[in-house]
Amino acid sequence: MLIREHSEKWEADHLSEFAAQSRHTRGRQVYEEECEVRTCYQRDRDRIIHSKAFRRLKLKTQVFIAPEGDHFRTRLTHTLEVAQIARTVARALRLNEDLTEAIALGHDLGHTPFGHAGEEALDEMMAGGFRHNYQSLRVVEKIEGGKGLNLTWEVRDGILHHTGPMKPATLEGQVVKICDRIAYINHDIDDALRGSIITRSELPLECLKVLGSRHSQRINTMVKDLIQSSMGQPGIRMSPEIQEAMDELRKFLFKRVYIGSRAKSEETKAKEMLKMLYQYYLDHHDELPGEYNFGDEIGLQVCDYVAGMTDRYAIAQFTRIFVPDGFRNE
Repeated sequence: MLIREHSEKWEADHLSEFAAQSRHTRGRQVYEEECEVRTCYQRDRDRIIHSKAFRRLKLKTQVFIAPEGDHFRTRLTHTLEVAQIARTVARALRLNEDLTEAIALGHDLGHTPFGHAGEEALDEMMAGGFRHNYQSLRVVEKIEGGKGLNLTWEVRDGILHHTGPMKPATLEGQVVKICDRIAYINHDIDDALRGSIITRSELPLECLKVLGSRHSQRINTMVKDLIQSSMGQPGIRMSPEIQEAMDELRKFLFKRVYIGSRAKSEETKAKEMLKMLYQYYLDHHDELPGEYNFGDEIGLQVCDYVAGMTDRYAIAQFTRIFVPDGFRNE
């Protein structure tokens, strides 16, 4: 018996009746022979980790644009925190950890430079709008390597629906959807405190009474509640009390950190820079790298290129194009 088959048998014997078993996948866009060692979801996880789009996440903004200090989150560290929290939940619920991890690691591959400021810029420039979850799906289906990663349907579904009104089809995808929010609410509070954007005394007291006063306490409370509320159930949910407290913390972040705070003071510059880059490449599409020519209309090719940039690369391209030579190093 192949190693993969042993793994598939273990899933059948030990996972919850609600878990997604790798041997029951809906398959890939293009048929492939199965690996002798890894299950299909393990292969998907590995493909994501080895992709260029995944490596670029380390140089993409999470919330704070060019923060002073080495301890603020990037899009990559956010992704790793989501994966860690989601795997903890999946293991406790006896769901498929490999599928959970693959979705978590791939969910933000389509995120723009400069975080949501970049997303807003492209949304304003693109005729049909721009959403990073749709772009993440486009990365794994088409852009990466010029032909995509040929991931399983379950991973692609989880990536697409990790945000927005639709629920992922698998419980593993639903776990990632909620754990994404658990991760960013808590680490954005941590970063905002570190950056002196807010003080501990300003955090909503009623939320802290329910969730805990410390970073680790709040994550622990949310994760335990998620596990307890979802145990043996065909859906993933939190209890009303914890859900309400988490939603209130999220509202607090929007009011005090995400909109209008000092943390966001550079966002207007970042947005205008990306808009100018988009328009430039729209007018000079012959300068686009050949790997972005999929035969799609030019605006979409430009969007793929700009969305894939890191913060640093976007700044370098802007400087090269728009800043006169004699002023670039001043």
